[in-house]
Amino acid sequence: MSFFSFLSYFNFLYLYISFMKKFNIIKSNREFHPYHLTDYSPWPLFVSILTFQFLLTLLGSFNFYSKSSFFSIISFIFLSYIVCNWFFNVVVESTYQGNHTLKVQIGLKMGFILFIVSEVMLFFSFFWSFFHSSLAPSIWIGSVWPPVGLEIIKFWEVPFLNTLLLLSSGVSLTWSHRAFLSKSLNATIYGLIYTILLGIFFTLLQLFEYNQSTFSINDSVYGSVFFLLTGFHGFHVLVGTLLLIISLVRFYYFNFLLTQHLGFEFSIWYWHFVDVIWIFLYLFIYCWGC
Repeated sequence: MSFFSFLSYFNFLYLYISFMKKFNIIKSNREFHPYHLTDYSPWPLFVSILTFQFLLTLLGSFNFYSKSSFFSIISFIFLSYIVCNWFFNVVVESTYQGNHTLKVQIGLKMGFILFIVSEVMLFFSFFWSFFHSSLAPSIWIGSVWPPVGLEIIKFWEVPFLNTLLLLSSGVSLTWSHRAFLSKSLNATIYGLIYTILLGIFFTLLQLFEYNQSTFSINDSVYGSVFFLLTGFHGFHVLVGTLLLIISLVRFYYFNFLLTQHLGFEFSIWYWHFVDVIWIFLYLFIYCWGC
């Protein structure tokens, strides 16, 4: 049995037991509370193992160990497959089994808010590193910021265009959300498509900027902080784009209701968080930092 067949078997077994319990075919104690107690699931264990394996092989590829890049790609593919199955189970529990009651939705919202707060703290640490290096430049870089000899990216070129793209995407996503609350499905889908296209265009321009840059992540602390902040933000844009694509697919299958659309709402929160972080990046890294 292949690895994918093994995972598919677990997925089928998990969904089968969940549906049987839902329709009381498998007898269980009646639960007179609004909370959702999940069944046993193999996905957290598999995600933990493959995340560790992916990071281990990725570090090996950074140090040019033989075949580490190949195994990191394989680990990422397996990890993506498992995460998709886990998300699919959550969609089944919320949309088709009705387990996400109002109390559960409040808990999920609080959890996602705490997740965004943790992301804010992460970016705060990166900005702390930037200001620590820029406000008091070390003698090793000539006591000036930016370091002498680096051709800095102009803030009125590609970064300014990217700023317009992200701000426009925030507007189109807000339009999509308002259209959904107004029960206009066509406008909701159009707004989502515009936002996804703007996010993809932003990513392509970011890659173009990296390709045209005259310095790299190895060029003093400026290159390290610049590529760490912009690259990590670019990764968040990719994740946000994927979340919006998933929401678009779920709209196609009519998975969202006015009273239950947390997946779409969380995608919106995440995208606006990415927009706000980019504004700080543009003002401090590209405008003030140059």
